[in-house]
Amino acid sequence: MSFSKRSAAIAWIFLWAVLVPSACEKEKMERIVLNVGETELLVEVARSEEEKARGLMFREDLGNLDGMLFLFQEDRRLSFWMKNTLLPLSIAYISSDGVIREIYPLEPGSLLPVESRRSLRYALEVPRGLFEEKDIVPGDRIVFPEDFKP
Repeated sequence: MSFSKRSAAIAWIFLWAVLVPSACEKEKMERIVLNVGETELLVEVARSEEEKARGLMFREDLGNLDGMLFLFQEDRRLSFWMKNTLLPLSIAYISSDGVIREIYPLEPGSLLPVESRRSLRYALEVPRGLFEEKDIVPGDRIVFPEDFKP
């Protein structure tokens, strides 16, 4: 095998090793439908520390009614930043009973933490403007699927 063919083969193996696991990870993330009033959201569920750390980083698009739900095992003050996140998002901090308590806009790429004012259980990131467009405000309740286990 010539040097250029060997280099091409090594590059192909490298791309395969990097891209295929990434695609598989994206595919195997749990997805659920959340209801807030009349609005149905299709969200990916971030359970593991790795999924929560990666969040929506590097995504170039997100459906209008898509998002990511971050689960925590106990109530605590939550804090999120937008490192390596390309899309403008909004975040809702949610109590263990599913009530939205706080909503904040998030700036793409910002390293400034956006903290909850109180101890809460979940965070929901959606495209910026979705909460306003659908009249979703603090006090509204998220309805999880019946078979969902947080």
